[in-house]
Amino acid sequence: MPLTGTLTKAHIIDTVAERIGFTRKKSIETVEILLELIKQSLESGDDVLISGFGKFCVNNKNKRLGRNPATGKDMMLRRRKVVTFKCSGKLREKLNRKRSKAKKRRAKR
Repeated sequence: MPLTGTLTKAHIIDTVAERIGFTRKKSIETVEILLELIKQSLESGDDVLISGFGKFCVNNKNKRLGRNPATGKDMMLRRRKVVTFKCSGKLREKLNRKRSKAKKRRAKR
């Protein structure tokens, strides 16, 4: 079934149940275990690489001068960790192929 809009955890659970034949309860458990593994790896500072999809990386941000958007006053932002995502070459290729096909269709009109 084609998806439009945002992919949600509920949709992932429903799709797992439908495609694999799991009960909804088993699908919820499976998705929760997968997400928990990813969270634990990121929390411990490890990257998560999913072949053919991409890589979630934990990066350290140094403290820096920022601005409070409500007051406009300068403030010091503390050091923190952030998670970034870099898609795989295969996924990037698929995304760009779909985009270029859509462009070609619009150009023919």
